[in-house]
Amino acid sequence: MSIKERIVKRSIGVLAVAVLALAACGGGNGGDDVDDTSPDAVAAGQEVFSTTCLACHGPNGEGIEGLGTDLTTSQFVRDLSDDELVAYLEVGRPADDPANTTGIAMPAKGGRPTLTTEDLANVVAFLRTINS
Repeated sequence: MSIKERIVKRSIGVLAVAVLALAACGGGNGGDDVDDTSPDAVAAGQEVFSTTCLACHGPNGEGIEGLGTDLTTSQFVRDLSDDELVAYLEVGRPADDPANTTGIAMPAKGGRPTLTTEDLANVVAFLRTINS
């Protein structure tokens, strides 16, 4: 292999590592990156909520006994940042988790694996409007 070929291969390797490192950084500011309470985000979140979450949490987030907790008065929702709520929605909570108050599992992404981080952030924006 010629010196030129080795330099090209090494450069490609260094470039690949740099791209991966930058992608891992995310370019964010470390704060509540998903904090978008614009009317569009809230409307999109309400749409996702009405097709994914209402079976357990009710059409207005008031909860359904034995299934999903009342999200309109939830201290849990109030205490977590937007990023923390999105992270929670991404993984859910098993039924046997000591913090689970219903004994029913909260499925990851509400049981809808195709939901994106943006979808979940929009749900959080909607939750902020119904939680008092």
